[in-house]
Amino acid sequence: MVTSRVPAAVAALLDILRAAPSLANSVHIEDGPTAVNLTDNDRIYVGWQPNGEAAVSLQQDFNAAGARTRDEQFVIACYAESRAGDKDMSLRRNRVFEILGVVESELRASDAFPEAPTLNGTVLWAHLTTGDLHQAQSEGAIAGLNFGVACFARI
Repeated sequence: MVTSRVPAAVAALLDILRAAPSLANSVHIEDGPTAVNLTDNDRIYVGWQPNGEAAVSLQQDFNAAGARTRDEQFVIACYAESRAGDKDMSLRRNRVFEILGVVESELRASDAFPEAPTLNGTVLWAHLTTGDLHQAQSEGAIAGLNFGVACFARI
């Protein structure tokens, strides 16, 4: 019996982002926290945010009387980052929002990928929700964006 759709949804989100043509050669997609490799200027972390306490926050409740199915709501913590050796914050900020725009587009249904909003059938729906922009100057400009992918599933 499946007790949560979280593992399947995280795996599907990683698959969707890694298959996105506009991210393929320019953005490194990470599964959770990893050591920072400063040679990769643009990154997306799935299941991790700097100073975050949870990779995924979830809540479950009974769907209806009889306790046969449960509803599960969860938010996958993610982080997009763009860094460069220069001091131009505007370029980094614009780039990190460009990356986020690709993530949002990949989660929308299209003729080619009608199952994208369901994370390839792992949840009933998923969409981009919250976001927080962080900026720093450390060996160059860094713009980072914490964001959440909210999901709803029935188990």
